[in-house]
Amino acid sequence: MLRTNMKKDIFIDNNIASKFSNPQDKEYIKLTKWLLTFDFNDVENKNNYAHLVVSKKLLVEYIRSNQNSFGGTSIPSIVAELQKQGRLIFKSNEEIKDFKEQYFTKTVEKKLKCNNEDREHIPVVLLSDRKFALSLDENFIYDLLNFKGHTVTVKKKPQDLNYEG
Repeated sequence: MLRTNMKKDIFIDNNIASKFSNPQDKEYIKLTKWLLTFDFNDVENKNNYAHLVVSKKLLVEYIRSNQNSFGGTSIPSIVAELQKQGRLIFKSNEEIKDFKEQYFTKTVEKKLKCNNEDREHIPVVLLSDRKFALSLDENFIYDLLNFKGHTVTVKKKPQDLNYEG
């Protein structure tokens, strides 16, 4: 069930972030446009515009992987713009820790396929409003789709994810 105040949020894995640099394919141009479209005269309806869900760890990954990308479509530029507009949803280390303490039982951890670094991103996605994610990592995708008690929509290509809806 959709909540009316639900933000149109999305998690973009670092392995997707490099696809925002030039040259972009058609679907990434469309996704970039959606992320960057915002009307400052319509601030009261800010939830109708794109929001990016991130953590400190993910931001560090973005910067490290895209340090030579300076264009307006690079993920660091997009993050900076969304932050200025109040459309960056930051999940704190404390929120991630609390989630892991509650849901990452020994049984759950044994079933996870993704690497330890990506396990920090699972709570970021699962704590988001829509639980929408883009990733190329098969193991991370598997873990998101099979995390008990949570329904996630994760795709490898933006055109396969109804992020605008």
